[in-house]
Amino acid sequence: MLQTPESRGLPVPQAEGEKDGGHDGETRAPTASQERPKEELGAGREEGAAEPALTRKGARALAVKALARRRAYRRLNRTVAELVQFLLVKDKKKSPITRSEMVKYVIGDLKALFPDIIARAAEHLRYVFGFELKQFDRKHHTYILINKLKPLEEEEEEDLGGDGPRLGLLMMILGLIYMRGNSAREAQVWEMLRRLGMQPSKYHFLFGYPKRLIMEDFVQQRYLSYRRVPHTSPPEYEFSWGPRSNLEISKMKVLGFVAKLHKKEPQHWPVQYREALADEADRARAKARAEASMRARASARAGIHLW
Repeated sequence: MLQTPESRGLPVPQAEGEKDGGHDGETRAPTASQERPKEELGAGREEGAAEPALTRKGARALAVKALARRRAYRRLNRTVAELVQFLLVKDKKKSPITRSEMVKYVIGDLKALFPDIIARAAEHLRYVFGFELKQFDRKHHTYILINKLKPLEEEEEEDLGGDGPRLGLLMMILGLIYMRGNSAREAQVWEMLRRLGMQPSKYHFLFGYPKRLIMEDFVQQRYLSYRRVPHTSPPEYEFSWGPRSNLEISKMKVLGFVAKLHKKEPQHWPVQYREALADEADRARAKARAEASMRARASARAGIHLW
């Protein structure tokens, strides 16, 4: 920790009558500060001036470290996305996948982070694509994908063809929209697809053409709404939750989905969590009203039959 330099070389203050040697006219010996060379008098100021320079160097060092951490995090995310795509392609051939293949073709010099990378890839495979990654040979570190999980067991819709990967992609988009304040620009959605290893307008073996799937299926089925952003030139467009998503998928469910992907609790995002709690309360009240109305109608019908 830098210490504040002591003031040195400052003249000792004297009373008015002592400037010429005191009241009795005796010659006083020069003080230590008077004997000190002028160069030494300025030493304190030079030390003080050096302190801001050291502070600037420390700030620059911290900025460099922060930038390095962000780059490492982005590279880790990119590697996870590439590994997910590699595993999905290998699964098309139904051939086992070995750890050595993953390291050789995808992970490379991040081999030391393999446990974290494979764990995050498994989370994405499960919650986004509906696959479970299983290690069936621990000795040779061999893995296979099992296509049997439902990303949303209770809310998988027939309109999506019972297709786990498609529903997982829809949940990713709904999560992006929700975390960005209930709307997301079109460019942000396409960028998310790229981070997942997909090009919006290029064929993907699981989704076909992702952009077409989103615009022709999700939007037309009213899971997503798509509109122009007012007062934008050139025109920009944004996605929001469609009426079917608002009816069929709760905000708490989507927040839980996002939390699982990030390995955090939903409370990690307090604004979204409070909004999701309010949405849950609204849904409970609406359900209670609907049930009361059904009971009232049933009672009315029973009364008519009694007559």
